[in-house]
Amino acid sequence: MSSGSGGTETSGGGDIARTLDLLWDTGPRPSRGPKPGLTLDRIVETAVEVADRDGLGALSMRRIATELGTGTMSLYRYVPGKAELLDLMLDRVQRPSENPADLGDGGWRAALEALGRATLALYRRHPWLMEVNQSRPILGPSALDGMEKVLTRIKPMGLSDPELLSAIVMIDGYVVGAARTQLYQEQAERSSGLTDAQFWEAQRPVLEKAMLSGRYPVLAGLSEDTFGSGFDHFEFGLQRILDGLEVFVAGRTRPEQDG
Repeated sequence: MSSGSGGTETSGGGDIARTLDLLWDTGPRPSRGPKPGLTLDRIVETAVEVADRDGLGALSMRRIATELGTGTMSLYRYVPGKAELLDLMLDRVQRPSENPADLGDGGWRAALEALGRATLALYRRHPWLMEVNQSRPILGPSALDGMEKVLTRIKPMGLSDPELLSAIVMIDGYVVGAARTQLYQEQAERSSGLTDAQFWEAQRPVLEKAMLSGRYPVLAGLSEDTFGSGFDHFEFGLQRILDGLEVFVAGRTRPEQDG
């Protein structure tokens, strides 16, 4: 469902027909290989585990075979290559156990609110999703199941079908940006060896002089907690987007109520 872009890998980059066969279980089943218990599902789960732990750069058919204790050629009985495997991984992380479409109870606003939070959690569980351009996804059962659940919950908004889809795209786009910021901050901390507090403390003497110079009166007048970690910027932004949708929905339905 999510549409992160600008990554190092691209969804839909393999054999589309073969990928769809694998996602929907409509193609020929692989012949039994020499490794007992080896299945497509185990291969995909192992690939996700490797990507979660070490990133997409560490993912290869050879690496997965090593993790599974089998030969690389055995994997090709089940999946044509890494490109097709990536699309299976994308659908795998959207299964009901992890799907952002587990939206709880409530109206359309509660559903989109839950979707936003759960999608952020999905990206935090699987940071490698940020490395994948999903602008043209191969749609498997998990992705469509999730979309069906979300649309079912937000249909009462009373918007046109393209507008309903746009509401989902709006939430997804906001979450992708917020997730990217959070993950980049964590990566910067790991690569630099400096905590966030240490990073800003190193700049404090210069910034204090700048604030006293009179050149930045608005910045100098901000409260001490302006840049603190206590404010939830993600939640603030999410709620303002939902507020805007509330106004839009009310404006769309009011003429019917007035009549």
